[in-house]
Amino acid sequence: MPDHAALAEMIRTWGQELGFQQLGIAGIELGQDEAHLHDWLAKGQHGRMEYMARHGDKRSRPAELVPGTIRVVSVRMDYGTGDDGEAWATLDQGERAYVARYALGRDYHKVMRNRLQKLADRIAGHAGPFGYRAFVDSAPVLERALARDAGLGWIGKHSCLINRSAGSWFFLGEIYTDLPLPVDAPASAHCGTCTRCIEVCPTGAIVAPYRVDARRCISYLTIELKESIPEDLRPLIGNRIFGCDDCQLACPWNKFAVRSDEPDFRTRNALDRATLAELFAWDEDEFLRRTEGSAIRRTGHEGWLRNIAVALGNAPTSPETLAALASRRDDPSDLVREHVAWALARHPKATLAR
Repeated sequence: MPDHAALAEMIRTWGQELGFQQLGIAGIELGQDEAHLHDWLAKGQHGRMEYMARHGDKRSRPAELVPGTIRVVSVRMDYGTGDDGEAWATLDQGERAYVARYALGRDYHKVMRNRLQKLADRIAGHAGPFGYRAFVDSAPVLERALARDAGLGWIGKHSCLINRSAGSWFFLGEIYTDLPLPVDAPASAHCGTCTRCIEVCPTGAIVAPYRVDARRCISYLTIELKESIPEDLRPLIGNRIFGCDDCQLACPWNKFAVRSDEPDFRTRNALDRATLAELFAWDEDEFLRRTEGSAIRRTGHEGWLRNIAVALGNAPTSPETLAALASRRDDPSDLVREHVAWALARHPKATLAR
């Protein structure tokens, strides 16, 4: 009879050796989370993310997504930059571009997926062939609920997972498996009466504790939405051109976050210092070259320009801002032209760029 308790401890050790900061094991019962998901979808708070509803209950029922699954191995990989003060400073400087901290380096999906595969190979090498599938945002998975049940942290009022000793600057990944491993105790919640994340959200997207309306969320607007950004929300986006970290920056638990030394997550293209005008000048070839292996490529060049146009509309009026906008007044994209026109109208000296 295999000693699955001993195997679980070996899996934890292998996980650390592969660069995961924490690993836990959960069961697959997610009834309450399924009800929350159904209500969120019924209210249309997923916006245009049709894929959130496309797979029925497979998202909340692991055994329906991968038949035979009885356990989920959940892993955490930190990406904190340790520069929260610098992040706030960038947000205060309207001519600079703000990119969500997770997207400053290499695309985490590839990094984690490769390491999860290595972990699965080690398990198979010790225990023999077994049923599994590894995921990193690559399938309908309720990763935060599973990570909570695996003891990695609790779901905060902003809907991110929070760990008592590591804050929330981390990625999650999973291995669904048919191995009857012993499960860990779920993490308890420690948000208490704190509402800082709700209060700081620029667009009021956290409409209630533990409830985010994606249609107002800057991460959704700048990444998932492929159409025009609603005009009433554009001024609230500020200089955030890819994602938003305000709720995490405001969370007091992130004072415990440790800076990640993972080389793959180091900043590329000086995106933590770049100005809006500099990034707006990238043509499509340069965009594709500079975003190779980056999560930013998800927006596409057109979405990238749309987002920066909005930020330039919110930036201080300056010759650089006006010249940047004027350079794309006649852009081939209807979407880009619309947002550039809106941005120019926000600057009383826009005629100087003609």
